[in-house]
Amino acid sequence: MRTIISMKPEYLQSSLELVEQVFTDHESAEEGRTVRALVEEIRSKKYYLPELELLMLEDGEPVGYVMFSRFHIEGKYEDRLVILTPAAVKTNLQRQGISRALIEHGFKKAAEMGFTAALVEGNPANYRARGFVTSKKHGIVAGPKIHLPHEDCLMVAELAPGGLEGIHGEVDYSIYEVLS
Repeated sequence: MRTIISMKPEYLQSSLELVEQVFTDHESAEEGRTVRALVEEIRSKKYYLPELELLMLEDGEPVGYVMFSRFHIEGKYEDRLVILTPAAVKTNLQRQGISRALIEHGFKKAAEMGFTAALVEGNPANYRARGFVTSKKHGIVAGPKIHLPHEDCLMVAELAPGGLEGIHGEVDYSIYEVLS
């Protein structure tokens, strides 16, 4: 049986191992280490929201993971905007709706907490079905230090009607040392 929970201390380590393994499998060992370090860094900063670090458990073991954390654009909107990073599902269990369930659960919880929009960088094919659209359409663009394969890879989703109203500017990841 699969269940979704917010992070608990007993899963801090195993969730890091899951994230690192998934990104190692799909990208490289270096990317796996980088994404693991990003999770550790987010956990240590004021942007961390433990109730939005979500796990899907199967028989008590993490099989899926997503983290939503506060995010700002040009020093604004951190009370309205979350970023989804990273998302990881055990390689042998992908394409079974695990990430969809985790993202939808995260959207609902984030909206209940008063957040109105979510940002993500990734493959549009993986996120469009979850309600994400190209952020440029809403005046949210990648800053000069962010190198996207295509502008459509930076996406936003409304968590509430009109949730993106007034949110605009350049996205910058400089708050994260591991990405700088």
